[in-house]
Amino acid sequence: MSESSRLLDLQTGNGLTQEFLMSPAMLDAVSPTGDRGGMMLGSSPQGEPMTISALRPAPTRLVLVGGLYLARQVALRAMAVGAWVVVATGRPGSWQVLQKAAGTGPDGRPAPLVQIRRLSPVELPRPSEDAPLLVVHDGGPTPQELFPPRTPWQTTVYVLPYMHPQAGATANAADLVLLQRLPVGQAQLAARVWRLPPPMVHELTTLPDDEVIALGHMLWKRMRLITNTKEQQILGPVRRGD
Repeated sequence: MSESSRLLDLQTGNGLTQEFLMSPAMLDAVSPTGDRGGMMLGSSPQGEPMTISALRPAPTRLVLVGGLYLARQVALRAMAVGAWVVVATGRPGSWQVLQKAAGTGPDGRPAPLVQIRRLSPVELPRPSEDAPLLVVHDGGPTPQELFPPRTPWQTTVYVLPYMHPQAGATANAADLVLLQRLPVGQAQLAARVWRLPPPMVHELTTLPDDEVIALGHMLWKRMRLITNTKEQQILGPVRRGD
């Protein structure tokens, strides 16, 4: 095996099963449960738990194509592992659930763990290994680079409600893309952006509400979202959109 690739092993109770050849960068992005700093996201079609190392010692970009449910779940998982979360959005009311989940500080105000901001540049908290930073950019299908990740332990998530022809640069710059079900026209646009073959395009159009595709360099992995009881109380049932 060359230095430019690694093997990702999906573990079950019976040992190792499937193997996927991918670059070291993508090994940092998607890995089995147990990876340091990994956030549980879902399970593989074989029922194996899957995590994403979205908070890592390198500037990181994630693109989520789909509804708010997925974006808010990723933010909640980041909070659960100790990350600061800054949400830049034009629909702040849709993100208030994060502040409610974070609770309040000693003064009765919302805990500083979560900040909801307008779509304009602001000074961000300084990320570190002990306090990584997740910046959620919820600015529509063609986001501007307001908060590009420039330092280790900073991850910027771009929430795209749908595929747009002008979103190709953002999509191609991502370290990892999570795709929910797409209408046929948007799936065909995704095919042009990522050069997807017809079987993958068809798969994108037929995903259930609770499944996503993890897409990256030499990576196409289907996952079923897992939502625990507390998250269901905060976010409601798993769904494709809001």
